[in-house]
Amino acid sequence: MTSEPEQQWGVGTQDAFQRLWTPHRMAYIQGENKPSGPGADDGCPFCSLPAKSDEDGLVLRRGERVYAVLNLYPYTGGHLMTVPYRHVADYTDLTAEETAELAEFTKQAMTALRAASGAHGFNIGMNQGTVAGAGIAAHLHQHIVPRWGGDTNFMPVVGHTKVLPQLLADTRKMLAEAWPTA
Repeated sequence: MTSEPEQQWGVGTQDAFQRLWTPHRMAYIQGENKPSGPGADDGCPFCSLPAKSDEDGLVLRRGERVYAVLNLYPYTGGHLMTVPYRHVADYTDLTAEETAELAEFTKQAMTALRAASGAHGFNIGMNQGTVAGAGIAAHLHQHIVPRWGGDTNFMPVVGHTKVLPQLLADTRKMLAEAWPTA
């Protein structure tokens, strides 16, 4: 079944494209939740999150030196981060104990994502410094992005839009319940 494109007034030049408006993305684009400076007391969200409840902070698991939290601006459903409690910017500044716990939390995150959502693969990485793409460069964090066969479509490439099938609170609950016990 085919249909004629719907007229959309007020979107500039008329064309055959449909629009999927994502006004919630403006918070990220405009820098909401960004620290005002490089220090831990400059509004660093990774320093303030541990003081919140797991539900309010979207925290999945807390360790001795590291915690896991959902990304507030995810690339895919289940996109999470492992974050040291200590406010450090560079991977080389981690202690051996922090490095080991960060690695263990990454393994546990992969296990939880596979169990909860059947992830087929992962993108795992850190952006070290603003020039490397770190949104919050002053506080180290590692991204764990679950992937599924066929999950990349035209939306992020052409539409500059991410389609997420689940609310963050629901994703947090699902992954927290699937997190393996040590």
